[in-house]
Amino acid sequence: MSKVAIITGGGSGLGQSTALRLAEEGVNIVVVDIDEEGGNKTVEMVKKSGVEAIFIKADVSKADEVKNYVDQTVEKFGTIDYFFNNAGISGSGAYYLETDIDEIEKIVGINLMGALYGVRYVAEVMVKNGGGAIVNTASSAGVIGQDTVVTYSATKHGIVGITKSLVAEYAKDGLRVNAVAPGPTETPMVKSYFDANPKMKENAEQGIPQKRLGTPEEVAELVTFLLTSKAEYINGEVIRIDGGFTNTK
Repeated sequence: MSKVAIITGGGSGLGQSTALRLAEEGVNIVVVDIDEEGGNKTVEMVKKSGVEAIFIKADVSKADEVKNYVDQTVEKFGTIDYFFNNAGISGSGAYYLETDIDEIEKIVGINLMGALYGVRYVAEVMVKNGGGAIVNTASSAGVIGQDTVVTYSATKHGIVGITKSLVAEYAKDGLRVNAVAPGPTETPMVKSYFDANPKMKENAEQGIPQKRLGTPEEVAELVTFLLTSKAEYINGEVIRIDGGFTNTK
């Protein structure tokens, strides 16, 4: 029987690339995103691999909409085997004291509360069914301090805490929870951030020992490995995928 994966932020970037990579493994995909056009495009692409895929629109900062995408998945497929808890935004790139309170609340709502709501409802299903695998999207800004991303960094440090503490509570129930911490990666979110802060892209590339940004496909390969049974004894880890970027900090 085919496995089932939910991917939030699946309409573009890391989410879309991971959906496509998991589909190559025969995994049925539930794409969750607030962007209907992007989400439906991912579904069309995924179906070319011969698996089932559906799109569910959701604002992950709202608990009822998170519960809805979980309920719809269980109604459609009966279970949830894998969860890529990935939806997030970066913010404007303004220094913290120049950041509007509305922006702070929005970033925290999507990145941190959205992730907390996701694992709350998904893990409930997984534990009931004997286990499952979750990968949360942290960031290089979740393992070191970086300027212009104070709120974003706070949420990504929070992702690390969620990852480790869930394992402490529920590994005994068959739950595996890991996180990936990408450095600067060629996604629409990062491109938008660099477009607003051109100097930051040059600084990022120069600060990465491999002298280039990562690709969504590279991150998707890691996520797929962590979600599949090949990684059954990796639990509670935060794995950096950043070309050596945080190794030099």
